[in-house]
Amino acid sequence: MPDGIRVEIYDQEYQMRGDLDPGYIEELARTVDGKMRAIAERTHTVDSLRVAVLAALNLADECQQLKAKYEAVAQEADHRVDECARRLDQILNLVA
Repeated sequence: MPDGIRVEIYDQEYQMRGDLDPGYIEELARTVDGKMRAIAERTHTVDSLRVAVLAALNLADECQQLKAKYEAVAQEADHRVDECARRLDQILNLVA
C-alpha cells in the first residue's frame, strides 16, 4: 500500500500506511470509531482523548476475554488429543 489509505475515526481523518489489506484497515477503523461513539454516548464524555482511552481499555478487555477463551479451548483440545493418543496406544498394545 504505497500511498496508504485514509480512514476516519471519531470525526478525525488518519492516513494509514502498512502492509495490511485496505479493507481490513477500514474495518478496524470502523470498529474503533463505533466503540468510541458508543462510549461517548454512554458516558456523555466529550473529551476525545478520554473517549479514546476508554475505548482502548474496552477493546483490550474484549481481546483478553477472547484470549482466555481461546486458551481454554486449546487446552481442552490438547487434553482430548492426549486422551485419543492414550486410547490408541491401548488398542495397538492389545493388537500387538
